[in-house]
Amino acid sequence: MRRRQFLTDTGMGFTGLALGSMMAAQAPAPQAKAKRVIWLFMVGGVSHMESFDPKPELNKYAGRLLGDTPHAAALESPLVKQNLRELIAGLHKAQPRLYPLQTGFQKRGQSGIEVSDWFPHVGSCIDDIAVVRSLWTTDNNHGAQMQFHTGRHVLEGQLPTIGSWVHYGLGSLNENLPQFVVLGDPIDTCCGGPGAHGAGYLGPQHGGVRLDVKPESPLSYAKSYTATTAAEQRRQFDLIRDFNRLAQIEYPDDPALKARIQSYELAFRMQTAVPEVMQLGVESEATRKLYGLDHEVTKPFGETLLAARRLAESGVRFIQVFHGSTGGAGKWDAHSNLKKTHGELCAQVDQPIAGLLKDLKQRGLLEDTLVVFATEFGRTPGAEGTNGRDHHPYGFSAWLAGGGIKGGVAHGATDEIGFHAVEHRHYVTDIHATILHQLGIDPRKLEVPGHKRIDLDYGEPIHAILA
Repeated sequence: MRRRQFLTDTGMGFTGLALGSMMAAQAPAPQAKAKRVIWLFMVGGVSHMESFDPKPELNKYAGRLLGDTPHAAALESPLVKQNLRELIAGLHKAQPRLYPLQTGFQKRGQSGIEVSDWFPHVGSCIDDIAVVRSLWTTDNNHGAQMQFHTGRHVLEGQLPTIGSWVHYGLGSLNENLPQFVVLGDPIDTCCGGPGAHGAGYLGPQHGGVRLDVKPESPLSYAKSYTATTAAEQRRQFDLIRDFNRLAQIEYPDDPALKARIQSYELAFRMQTAVPEVMQLGVESEATRKLYGLDHEVTKPFGETLLAARRLAESGVRFIQVFHGSTGGAGKWDAHSNLKKTHGELCAQVDQPIAGLLKDLKQRGLLEDTLVVFATEFGRTPGAEGTNGRDHHPYGFSAWLAGGGIKGGVAHGATDEIGFHAVEHRHYVTDIHATILHQLGIDPRKLEVPGHKRIDLDYGEPIHAILA
């Protein structure tokens, strides 16, 4: 027997490494408060001022120029001026004429946190939610979608995403299902494309697996094109595995080959497990109504989030859900008709998201399931044209719930017109660090030889919102 084959067969090749990783992952993560993540990403840029960060001063000074308001003095501070620069020359200037709020706000729950009238259902869950109102990023175009998922600008290439780091750092909860699943249409190639759910240098085996919310065909790419019995298919996969292992002896460092071996095995198991999870019809009528499946407007996203809950319940670690993809920048990109477009989009997602939170809570799953609501940036306090808002990376909002997160808190702040994050500022990777912390992962121990990360890549957990 050749030395390389001996090492491979005795567990010292990549197969052994994968097995060792699985065995190590079965040990409980230290101080982990969460087991899984449901990541909700609104594509295009949700207006923070019309969602979770009310700014009544916009109504008071509506129509006035930035330089003609009491806020102008604050804009002269070095910190604010630094972030007023044009990050991409010629694009998306800070719109100067203030635009009033396009919806009202109400104090919600026992905490009394103000939430937009466009999110009444989510508002009813606010006592389980921590709103972070002081996020910032550095890309003022839609490359910020990729940046929110990797921490880096889209032009820096394919890098690991938050979902892939979770996959890389933790073992499986269910060997018959992928541990990183993508639901909904991902972001377009203009803004990172598959890279927003890819794994970069971690290797393709840690990337997200796209599934369709269709019980009859949730993974059409894994279906056999001919009538094949399970036993026949098992023999086919075994033969492919044997050939791949022979190739692996000659090319032990090939990450694509390693991923291919794992994907064949997982695909075989998924053909039974995934369609079963996607059988939404087995849910009670009350549960279906909770997600809004009885209404045309809420049904599509409601089905997606009900599938997300079933995947989480079945042992999927990271479920990445996209809403608003268009084959371009995204539906939430409200350069015009903000009141109409945001009003319609909020109506599509509000009840399903609240249904997800309530369903997880009543099943006892919210305790160890971390739900994140995010978008790539906010919108400008000033008007673009007559009835829109432009891109705004200087201050915006996201929220987290469950998985050891403190509910009923609003952390951080933008200034009085929502222009700039001024209190407890957080770069987007602080959201990543918070997720990993709650999962019991120390991101600084996930170093990969040959790939140097900078401090900003790691982020810092937002301890103020942890229970």
